[in-house]
Amino acid sequence: MLALRKTQAGFGLEALDVPEPGAPAPGEVQVRIEAVGICGSDVHAYEWTDGYGHMVPYLPLTMGHEFAGRVVAAGAGVAVAEGTRVAVHPRVQRGDGMAAWPGDPRLRGARLSLGLTADGGFARFVNVSAGNVLPLPDAVDAELGALVEPLAVAAEAVLVGDVGIGDTVLVLGPGTIGQGLALMARAAGAGRVIIAGRADQPRYAVLRDLGFTDIVDVAEGPLADQVLAATGGKPVDVVLEATGHPPSITDALPTLKREGVLVVAGIHAAPLALPLTTFVRNRHQLRASHGSEHRTWERVISLLARDPEAYRPMITHRMPLERGLEGFELARQRAASKVILMP
Repeated sequence: MLALRKTQAGFGLEALDVPEPGAPAPGEVQVRIEAVGICGSDVHAYEWTDGYGHMVPYLPLTMGHEFAGRVVAAGAGVAVAEGTRVAVHPRVQRGDGMAAWPGDPRLRGARLSLGLTADGGFARFVNVSAGNVLPLPDAVDAELGALVEPLAVAAEAVLVGDVGIGDTVLVLGPGTIGQGLALMARAAGAGRVIIAGRADQPRYAVLRDLGFTDIVDVAEGPLADQVLAATGGKPVDVVLEATGHPPSITDALPTLKREGVLVVAGIHAAPLALPLTTFVRNRHQLRASHGSEHRTWERVISLLARDPEAYRPMITHRMPLERGLEGFELARQRAASKVILMP
């Protein structure tokens, strides 16, 4: 079967013919993958930017961690029926459903995540623990099922930020995670969501299709000046970051109210220089969010089932897996917002 593989440290991926995974072991299911998204972290691994060296001991591997499909075989002791449509959580789990966290002694310190440190979804089939699959309702098709992972990452960050009813929220970054942050902040009751980006018209268009009109372009002026002008000088309640660019965090602090919360969700290749005296005097709260919990996936799936078409504008390109490398270049050059590949 065709698979997009990271075979060595350095730029690029390879489209290779690899064996199918074979019958699932006890506690596992085999998923026929119907849709898999290209994530920003996939692009960073493709480019081999700083922060992805942890993949080296696990290479070569098939990438892809945002995917959905159908269970076509089940190993012994599995209660998931063949034919069940599922989204797949990328964090490695035991067959009994117990999470195996990074650093868990059962993994001898390994960090295992489908598509990054274990074979993932850029292929026709994959075998995974039955504890990793979540059934999809009829209203949520495969391509929307592939959005569950990034939306759950965003929902987790919104929960970490304690976004509440009527809050004004500033989202840093207009990409897929930023779009998810905006959507999940709105679902949590935020009264106003402002999204900041830099000269990213294709993603601004997606945000408008999702119903967001408060968009700030930092290419046109300082972030704080534009945000405070938009709010009439009133600071925002919560800042949610998804840029991976440390200066965006310090640029956003002047927009944040006293005792306000800033949640960092991006992966950063450089350290943060924080103006600590101002930070302390304003009693700002800096929090981090990474990944997502099983319960958050269940919430996101319920939201998708309630109004699936509200999320579909996130997807801008659909391609067969054979054009996967082309899809990576579209994402890398920001000519696409979310590319979905269909094995």
